[in-house]
Amino acid sequence: MTIKKHSITLFGVAALSLSLSACSVFDWLIYKPDVPQGNYMETQQVEKLRIEMTKEQVEYILGRPVLRDSFADDTWYYVYHYKSGRDASIIHKELVLHFEQDKLTQVVGDYELSPEFATPLEQSSLPEMRSLVSEQGDLVPLNPEQRPDTKPLVEEKKTQELNKQQEFE
Repeated sequence: MTIKKHSITLFGVAALSLSLSACSVFDWLIYKPDVPQGNYMETQQVEKLRIEMTKEQVEYILGRPVLRDSFADDTWYYVYHYKSGRDASIIHKELVLHFEQDKLTQVVGDYELSPEFATPLEQSSLPEMRSLVSEQGDLVPLNPEQRPDTKPLVEEKKTQELNKQQEFE
């Protein structure tokens, strides 16, 4: 009877340990979703920031911040946290913006700023467009190129005439 008792106890311990370790053994079979939280920002968005931008302009580019300083509205926090469901890797990025008198003064964080960040928006210029300016100094609109050899895919008159001829025959 003692052998039977020991074998049942041993079987129970083996079943219990197997059931507890089954979660880690078959973990790759269980679907776990990716969990993104916060403000996802592309590098192109951050590169559009310029010193002395207004709060409205910054919010238009980056969206609303995750957190604004409750004691002073001059510090905005953009935080992005991503946890992968497959391998549990974590990506965490932060961007902290500082304003003075509703103008952007400093940006600190995990994103690289544009070399033109220190140039105010009013002083920055668009790329040269000399080829698009007429003799009078007006901008010429960009129209698609028109080729003289192009023909319509279906000539409506000819198809209608063919249909009439076929009806009479």
